[in-house]
Amino acid sequence: MIGRIAWKNTWYKPLNTFLSIILLTASVSIISILILLQKQFEEKFSSSMDNIDLVLGAKGSPLQLILSSVYQMDAPPGNISYADAEVWMNKPAVESAVPLAYGDNYLGYKIVGTTDTYLRHFKLTLREGKTFSSDFEVVVGAGIADKIGLKIGDTFFGTHGDAEEGEVHDHHAYKVVGILSPSGKIADQLILSNIESVWHMHEHEHTEESDALGHAADGAGHEGKEITAVLLKLRNNMAKVMWQRVIPQNTEMQAASPILEINRLFALFGVGITALKYLAYGIMLISGISIFVALYNTLKERKYEFALLRITGASKIQLLWLVLLESIFLCSTGFILGIIFGRIGLYFISVSSQEEFKMAFNPFDFLWKEEGSLLLATLLVGIVAAVIPALKAYSLNISKTLADA
Repeated sequence: MIGRIAWKNTWYKPLNTFLSIILLTASVSIISILILLQKQFEEKFSSSMDNIDLVLGAKGSPLQLILSSVYQMDAPPGNISYADAEVWMNKPAVESAVPLAYGDNYLGYKIVGTTDTYLRHFKLTLREGKTFSSDFEVVVGAGIADKIGLKIGDTFFGTHGDAEEGEVHDHHAYKVVGILSPSGKIADQLILSNIESVWHMHEHEHTEESDALGHAADGAGHEGKEITAVLLKLRNNMAKVMWQRVIPQNTEMQAASPILEINRLFALFGVGITALKYLAYGIMLISGISIFVALYNTLKERKYEFALLRITGASKIQLLWLVLLESIFLCSTGFILGIIFGRIGLYFISVSSQEEFKMAFNPFDFLWKEEGSLLLATLLVGIVAAVIPALKAYSLNISKTLADA
């Protein structure tokens, strides 16, 4: 009975109720989005740099090199000589080396020239088909295949550069020979081919004679050929530290550490996340004040109602619980709506992020610990806001109230 009365009283003044719920919904939505974004962002970045100790690439911004080579989120600082890179790739300290060559895209999805070492390095498996073994054969990430419907045997032409609207290379068609299983990694949004495909696609001469010469040159070595970067896994920590200093001093390349650069990025990202969380908790505090004002003001109008409840058998504890329940109902409604709108907001962020950065977020992921703490914080705001009005209801003088009526 008390619960039913509390629910009806919650909507006694709908304008005040809506204001409190809107404020709570906004604060919970913002905090929920930030919690999910931060966790999934860090998980995706951490999983993508598994087994990568250093990235070898052109001199420039180390962070730009990491973002472009590991996460495919930026333009690379430049190209490097494959012959120069091979000197370091073949060092005894190197456990595995994954060369990368960029140049084209298809419908905005990057075409990456590499070796089958890429698949082993990131523990990628094929959902169907086989890996690339000849020029212009490609393996397509699961996310691309599912979104645009590429199938085994399909062919397409690449577009020069990173922009979808660039020059189309219609002199060579790529052929889909394999589709990767979903991995949740960057590879889901990539098209993989061998490095020779990238080189031949950008040669100025495309006759059979020049192609034959190109293959002959490849057989003799990679002199004069360029790649974008190399992902390195090293055998010892000494090389990880020394190479970052030795390589830029003695070559035209740099060796950047993904862990170091991403930790810097997380530090910057974390500052922004924290500031937005403080803002959201500030909105929640304002909603708590709104609830307090609404309950306190209506208490004067409802003191006769409380007196009648006491006469009909309600205890002081029941009156106190009645006021607390009203606030709890408000906060629970705001929390539920906030979680729902937070998921909707994250979905639209994911759609935009996938189009711009080829990185998707899962709006249906639930973080029970973090969001459970958010629920407790929301309810605590409601309880604190209702304490004074509840105590006033508890200490109501029945005889004086009825005498004044």
